[in-house]
Amino acid sequence: MKKIVLVLFFFNLIFNAFSQEDVKFTKSNFPDKPGELATAKKQIQTADILAFNEKKYDEALKYYKKAYEFNPNNSDLNFKIGLCYYNTIFKYDCLQYFEKAYKLNSKVDKKIEFYLGRGYHLNYRFDEAINFYNKYTANLKDSKEIQAIGKYITECRNGKELIKDTTKVEIINLGANVNTEFREYGPMVTADGSKIYFTSRRKGTTGNAIASDGMYYEDIYETEKTETGWTKARNVGSPLNTKLHDAVVGLSPDGQTMFVYVDDNGGDIYVSTLKGSRWTKPISISENINSPYHESKACISYDNKTLYFISDNPNWFIGGRDILYSTLGPDGKWSQPKNIGRTVNTIYDEVDIFLHPDGRTLYFSSNGHNTMGGFDIFKTVRDANGNWSTPVNLGYPINTPLDDAFFVTIASGKIAYFASVRPEGFGLHDIYELRFKVDEDKPVAMEEKFLVTLVKGTVKDKTTGYPLEAKIEIIDNSSDELVATFTTNSQTGAYLVNLPSGKNYGLNVSKEGYLFHSENFNLADTADYQEYVIDVLLQKIEIGTSIVLKNIFFDYDKATLRPESYPELNRVVEILNKQPKLKIEISGHTDNRGSYDYNLKLSTERAKSVVEYLISKGINPNRLTYKGYAFEKPISTNDTDEGRQLNRRVEFKIIEN
Repeated sequence: MKKIVLVLFFFNLIFNAFSQEDVKFTKSNFPDKPGELATAKKQIQTADILAFNEKKYDEALKYYKKAYEFNPNNSDLNFKIGLCYYNTIFKYDCLQYFEKAYKLNSKVDKKIEFYLGRGYHLNYRFDEAINFYNKYTANLKDSKEIQAIGKYITECRNGKELIKDTTKVEIINLGANVNTEFREYGPMVTADGSKIYFTSRRKGTTGNAIASDGMYYEDIYETEKTETGWTKARNVGSPLNTKLHDAVVGLSPDGQTMFVYVDDNGGDIYVSTLKGSRWTKPISISENINSPYHESKACISYDNKTLYFISDNPNWFIGGRDILYSTLGPDGKWSQPKNIGRTVNTIYDEVDIFLHPDGRTLYFSSNGHNTMGGFDIFKTVRDANGNWSTPVNLGYPINTPLDDAFFVTIASGKIAYFASVRPEGFGLHDIYELRFKVDEDKPVAMEEKFLVTLVKGTVKDKTTGYPLEAKIEIIDNSSDELVATFTTNSQTGAYLVNLPSGKNYGLNVSKEGYLFHSENFNLADTADYQEYVIDVLLQKIEIGTSIVLKNIFFDYDKATLRPESYPELNRVVEILNKQPKLKIEISGHTDNRGSYDYNLKLSTERAKSVVEYLISKGINPNRLTYKGYAFEKPISTNDTDEGRQLNRRVEFKIIEN
């Protein structure tokens, strides 16, 4: 009799080990392991409380997996492990456990076919996902749930199409200097790509306290790009970071203005400015923008006059969370928000916006449109009439069936950054760099171009070399309109401005007690991305100092001033009015093409035209002289078009103070 019992016992062990039988946690299945069985059942009970009562799925997984080591062939346990993974950011790991649970017991849960569909969906097995979605809905009567499953099926079909034509991009983890085992997300990059601010929930944040969700509070960090990579991320400290949640949700292209999220009044947007190396204490951006609802994510136009942001305020939205915009009035106040429109916003959620420095290209994440699952990243482009184009999915592998968000790009558009959960990552969300591969043989469509010029550099005192906090004005020369005003960094003298194509810009740098400096950028509306580095040395107002007036324009081969010259000349009038004892010489210069006599006459007449304009604006003629020098004083070579253009100029020189 004992021999028969032993044979049956060993047969049971072998059968359990090699079959797909659903092994229950009972004494009959584990007669020789009563202690281990009791421990496993206790572990499952603890995990059940963590998962289903407290929604702490990561914690629950630890206990379920210990029980799984004891008995991996229980359908209910496999289903619960799959359910926990499904409710973490590592959703894609749910599939193997749902599959096993289904093989062990196809009736393990009334929603097992739904969860199998989700598991296949998250792992790009779209046909299998559609199959199980259809099986699940076959007996459903709830119209809302049927509609929700229908959306999943549509996403699978979108995914099948999107992965056919993959986006040519290299995706690179920013590495251990930036990413940790904790969450890093929300990268915000300056237009030149030199610095990134981001949000992290890592150990060592301000206060080092744990929030109610079991993770550290949010803090803002910064990292700078060097020739060898990104520097070790540094906590930006107070006043941006507090003991509560602090997240960067927007950054001006020049990196001098930051928008932060404050968990107050339902969630609000605050603003801080960089003064030297210190950020000011954030203040609420506007009562017209912040409401009792949830406002988050913000981006601002290159001229700092239009703010785009996200809100779920039902007074403004089409559905879910929408993209809104507000404009800055002459009184310095933000207008009542307007919805960006139904072409971009859907009945679902639109989040995580980023406006390219060209002022016309907007990136955002949405779980509407033709997403392949969760949130996908999209792009829309505004035309000359202010209409936004139908959003385009950025495609695979940027977008996945998981949530993809936090996309930002530098001005050239060749490099971008986003946060993602990927198997090769350091832990939870990591920040990645996207390097787009350009097909040199394929013509670039206009909507794919980035029509903007980036100008950056430093402003310093010409004599001492010390950095200066100077004012930079961008003027539309055609309309004499002040487009935007910026201030250089008081500690470094650095500046960075973006000039969207399609205007004749004057860039004016000024500081009290100094002669101004000007640059001209006449950009056609088709002018593709270009970058200039211009370091400015301002000269104090002293006898003998002179500057080139780079925004003075004449009709061809004539001395007639064109209207585009007036903004620049008005700056000269302003200096002369502020310095009533100042006397100046206006000099005209040419290149060496043509005879000396002809060029002397032309340069003299042009200098005279400038003086006559200044007199017409009320300047005493006794303070003004003019002279033509023809090509006697070149500042560049006359052997190239570029050199000759530099030599054709008008100068402003102080002769008495």
